[in-house]
Amino acid sequence: MKTFLRNNGLSVCFFLLFVGAMGGQIIFGFEEYNKELMEQGASSVTLSSYFTTGHFIESTFENWESEFLQMGLLVVMTIFLQQKGSSESKDFDKEEEVDREPSAARKGAPGPVKKGGWILQFYKHSLTIVLFLLFVISFVAHFYGSLKDENEQLSLKGKPLETASQYIADSRFWFESFQNWQSEFLSIFAIIVLSIYLRQIGSSQSKPVDAPHRETGE
Repeated sequence: MKTFLRNNGLSVCFFLLFVGAMGGQIIFGFEEYNKELMEQGASSVTLSSYFTTGHFIESTFENWESEFLQMGLLVVMTIFLQQKGSSESKDFDKEEEVDREPSAARKGAPGPVKKGGWILQFYKHSLTIVLFLLFVISFVAHFYGSLKDENEQLSLKGKPLETASQYIADSRFWFESFQNWQSEFLSIFAIIVLSIYLRQIGSSQSKPVDAPHRETGE
C-alpha cells in the first residue's frame, strides 16, 4: 500500500478531492433544489430522485464540459504555439522529447508503439482524442440536463415545454457554457503567464527558482 500511494499519490489525492467536492455538491445541491421546489409550492424529492433531475445533471456536466475543453485545447495548442519564458511551453531553441518519433525498440515502449500501424497512429493522438471525446459527451449531457431542468421549471409554472431544437438557441444554455469556458481559459492564461515570473520550488509546474525569466519550459 505504501508503494502504491508513493507511486500514485498525485492521482489519489486529486481523486479524493474530487469525491469530497462531489459529495459537497450533491448535499448542497439537493438542499437547494428542494428549497426551490418548496418555494414554488411543489413537493420535495428524495436524494435518489435528485440524481435524475435536470438540476443535478446540468450542474455536474456543465463544469466537466469546460474542464475537458480547456485541457484538450491546451494539449493541442502547445503543439504549435509557444510562450517565451513559460514553464507550460516547449523551448524555442531545442528539440523536445515529446516531438521525437516513437520507436518500438525503446525500452518499456507501450504496446501500441510495438504493434505499429493504425493502432500507433491512433495512440500518437490518443490524449487529444479522448479529451475532446469527453468534452463532447459532457456537452451533450449538459445540454440534456439543462433542457430537462428548464422544462421542469416550466412545468411547475404551467408553461409550454421546450423542444431540444428550440432550446439549443436558448440564451440560458449558452450562458451556462460560456460562464464556465471563460473561467477555464482565464486559469490557463494565468498559469502560462505567471509561470514566466513566479516560482514554486519542488513543483513540476514551475521552472527552477534560479532560472531566468526568459528560460522556456520546465
